[in-house]
Amino acid sequence: MKFVIAATGASGTVYLQRLLEQIDCAAHEIHLIMSAHAEQVATQELDNFKIPSRVSRHPESDLNVPFVSGSAHFDAMVIVPCSMATLGRIASGSSDSALLRAADVFLKERRKLILVPRETPWNLIHARNVVTLLEAGAIVLPAIPSFYSRPKSLVDLVDTVVWRILDQIGLPNPRAYRWSAGGRIRGGEQDKAAETLRKKN
Repeated sequence: MKFVIAATGASGTVYLQRLLEQIDCAAHEIHLIMSAHAEQVATQELDNFKIPSRVSRHPESDLNVPFVSGSAHFDAMVIVPCSMATLGRIASGSSDSALLRAADVFLKERRKLILVPRETPWNLIHARNVVTLLEAGAIVLPAIPSFYSRPKSLVDLVDTVVWRILDQIGLPNPRAYRWSAGGRIRGGEQDKAAETLRKKN
C-alpha cells in the first residue's frame, strides 16, 4: 500500500514517531512531509526523533511530488499531529504547499484523509472547520488516548491513539487491545485465550 504521512507544528511528535515505527516500511511505500514548524517541535519534544531509512522525505515546498496529483494513486494520507491552523487551511481549500495540496487532492478524489489534532480546548472556529472537513469526507481522529488497556508507560498511552490510526488506514496492529464478548483482551493474546477456552470446553 502507498501512504502519505504529514506532520505540522502542533505538539505531539511522539504520535508521528510511534506511527512510523509501527508501519512496515519495507512492505509499504511511505512518503513523509514535515512542515518547518513540525521539525522544530520534533527537536523540542524528542531527544532522538528517527525517520526509518525506507521512508521517502519531501520538502513542504515541492509541488512536483506525485501525491499532489489526482492521477497518482495513494491509499491514505495521515496528518499527525495536525495543527488547527493546518486543519483550517484544508477546510478553506488552501493548496499553497505540498502538504495542503495533497490533502485537497485526497478529499477531491474521495481517498482516505485522516487528521489527528491534539489541541484543546476548541473554539467555535475549530469546531466549524472540523464539521466542514467531516462533511467533505475527512476522518478527524483527535489524539485522545484510551485507558481500558491499562497503559503502563507514556509509550503505551501514545500507542492507544496510534492503533486507531493504523485501523483507519487498514493496517491493524496485532498488539492493539480490542473488546470481545468476554471483555478486554489484548490483541496479541486473543489466539491464546481462544485456545484456552477450547481446551476448557
